[in-house]
Amino acid sequence: MPSTSLAGTSLLIVEDEYLIASNLMTSLEAAGARVFGPVSSVDQALEIIRGSALINGAILDINLQNEMAYPVAELSQTRQIPFVFVTGYECSSMPKEFSDMPCLTKPVDERELIALLVPLLPQNA
Repeated sequence: MPSTSLAGTSLLIVEDEYLIASNLMTSLEAAGARVFGPVSSVDQALEIIRGSALINGAILDINLQNEMAYPVAELSQTRQIPFVFVTGYECSSMPKEFSDMPCLTKPVDERELIALLVPLLPQNA
């Protein structure tokens, strides 16, 4: 049976909707993760990723205050940080370079998100 624990992981939440970000943070911390953020802009997310070697994974909302989070996804890929898109858009509308990345449509079931994250993260590989 796969683990549903995020113990020992550090996750970045990139989400501009306060209630969603708060719920994600609470759920991820309850599963044992250390949470960076949540942050609500591309610039904030890029700054955290560039400044920390401690991030094991990320949860990325695609649209942040009318700015697309794809630069965050690109840097995450470059740094080999696994991530999951969480979006109000249809996952099938992703740009080609991200079409094979994990994606959940809002509203997100936090248990489903955690189950998706666990096998992606390094200590669970």
